[in-house]
Amino acid sequence: MASLTRSTSLRERFDGSLTAHRIEILALLSRIEAKGKGILQHHQVIAEFEEIPEEKRQKLVNGAFGEVLRSTQEAVVLPPFVALAVRPRPGVWEYLRVDVHSLVVDELRAAEYLKFKEELVEGSSNGNFVLELDFEPFNAPFPRPTLNKSIGN
Repeated sequence: MASLTRSTSLRERFDGSLTAHRIEILALLSRIEAKGKGILQHHQVIAEFEEIPEEKRQKLVNGAFGEVLRSTQEAVVLPPFVALAVRPRPGVWEYLRVDVHSLVVDELRAAEYLKFKEELVEGSSNGNFVLELDFEPFNAPFPRPTLNKSIGN
């Protein structure tokens, strides 16, 4: 009899890595936070990772945090937070926000991530209305690729 197992979320895997390698992850996140307010692309995040000492890097590269790091497309820095846009496979996006000072990890929805990203320019909206456009009616009748290997072809 086959048993079903629950897959762990990205936040749970990140939390597990954080518990196991707190000092090493803090070293990287502190370097990223020290860059100040802004957006770092994948290659910039990897460059910061390569700047931490070799022994700390080796502890992180093969675990769940290594997967997150390899899949991170951008990091939004708004001290004391670092938000990561992670693309674990084609067509799938996940978003994490880490408080670098308290090392608390939150999973964000796409709208929350975009709002966080907008705060770089706009500052906090403090409950003010933000323009939202709904293009859903234009997407309704079109077929969509469902297999990962067909996305982009």
